[in-house]
Amino acid sequence: MPTVQELQRASPAEPLTMLTAYDAPTAAIVDAAGIDVILVGDSMGNAVLGYDSTLPVTMDEVVSHTSAVARAADDALVVGDMPFLSYGTSAETGIENAGRLLKEAGANAVKIESGPHTVELTDRLVDLGIPVMAHLGLTPQRRNQIGGYARQGTTEEAAAEIRDLAAKHEAAGAFSLVLEHVPDELATDVTTALDIPVVGIGAGSETDGQVLVLTDVIGLSESVPPFAEEFGDVRTEMEDAVAAYRDAVEDGSFP
Repeated sequence: MPTVQELQRASPAEPLTMLTAYDAPTAAIVDAAGIDVILVGDSMGNAVLGYDSTLPVTMDEVVSHTSAVARAADDALVVGDMPFLSYGTSAETGIENAGRLLKEAGANAVKIESGPHTVELTDRLVDLGIPVMAHLGLTPQRRNQIGGYARQGTTEEAAAEIRDLAAKHEAAGAFSLVLEHVPDELATDVTTALDIPVVGIGAGSETDGQVLVLTDVIGLSESVPPFAEEFGDVRTEMEDAVAAYRDAVEDGSFP
């Protein structure tokens, strides 16, 4: 298993690979494939729980799914995502919920959708021994405030804020940064400026690594973001297998 310290020292010549997973069987496959980091993201809301966004995802749901992933992953670093309002209401609440992901679920680190309000929390968590992966750019938990899922950092003012927050979270002790759906040039600037690895999603090719949602990668999602790519067609394979089973039962060829 790569440690937080090893990830911090990762060379740009060896890009970090990160994928989401939400259950034990898929986590085992991702782990066996040699993926460096498994993120149990609140993207589970859209990907596997049937919600129309990440906002309804609860702390208990993330703990449950992270536990399943942690039990199946032998080599990958497991990062549990902090869902909407599991932090930010008070320092104590954020610390307790982050602690649950390590103590109850077996995660190795937590990810926090970041902003000015999470700098101090990051510092507190790191002081307590909870590794933090920061997340800037498009932060889906703020969809109602930012008007959906548009690319972020497209003005000089917005780009400057992302650069500033990236530096502040690194100084607070974050061991890595997810940078989502921002202009390639901004992602390159942030990656160059930081010593910690920057993992991109819709942020160009010059970051230190890449992350995607597993259901997009394997072709299970009904729709895929414009910055993602399908590397398989599992949805069609599942539809064919289920239809074949139905036909076999109905025509008597099974059992």
